Amino acid sequence: MDEKVVLPNEEATLLSCASAAQVRVRDVHDIRRAAEVLGQLMATWGLRVAFTHDIGDSHTPVDADGRVLATEVFGWSDDDLAWWRNTSLALSSPLALACRLESDIFWANAQGIYTCLPNARIMTVSLAAFEKRACVRAAIVVPVHLPFGQIGAISFVSQDPEKSDLSQEYTQLGEALKLIGWTFISSFARAVRGRQRLPVNSVLTKREIECVRLAATGLTDGGIADALGRRRATVRFHLDKAAAKLDAVNKCQTIFKAAQLGYLSPIIQIW
Repeated sequence: MDEKVVLPNEEATLLSCASAAQVRVRDVHDIRRAAEVLGQLMATWGLRVAFTHDIGDSHTPVDADGRVLATEVFGWSDDDLAWWRNTSLALSSPLALACRLESDIFWANAQGIYTCLPNARIMTVSLAAFEKRACVRAAIVVPVHLPFGQIGAISFVSQDPEKSDLSQEYTQLGEALKLIGWTFISSFARAVRGRQRLPVNSVLTKREIECVRLAATGLTDGGIADALGRRRATVRFHLDKAAAKLDAVNKCQTIFKAAQLGYLSPIIQIW
């Protein structure tokens, strides 16, 4: 194995700007090229790549010809626990769970999850049987929070399968990995995304947002009316208008779509 190249912070950051442009996926036919560039770049740093553009999707990322990128480009084999075929990984892996609680780059091993800034919530993630559940001894992870509530993630793992301490790589390469990883995942997701799932040009009014937010807390139409000091018919009118704008068939779908567009996060009192 060739000796890895670990760059000083400033040099890595400058290189990452140029590298990010090279790993950006232009369309589905560009996936293979961008992935190969990414894999080659990480190899010079002694790392290899594992990624998903949607931790809630059980489908394995592939190129335009349907070839699995994990094996075809990034060098994973069946001896590596075949993580890309593990459909329960998003539910069981501590790395995937941490991505739901953190938006900045972090690294993790069986001893802990290490973030740039303190994150009390991420400390609640269980690390029991870490290697078995994460399919790696240690990983540097870039969560990529995308539109419509989608979460992607890209992990950088040492080419040395026995290495469990990535603190040096995290410190020296973290900013570069963050930019490169975010660019690849976000552009990959855009390239493979089908038709828009939401009428994104629709804008809810303040009253519609109030009613949908309160509905999301479990209040009935009558409860919302009491909370806002409005008539039940008025509440129903605003909820129906919100549903129509979001192309939703019922209250549950209205809440779901409003949440995907960011209207319910965080739920705060605005009246």
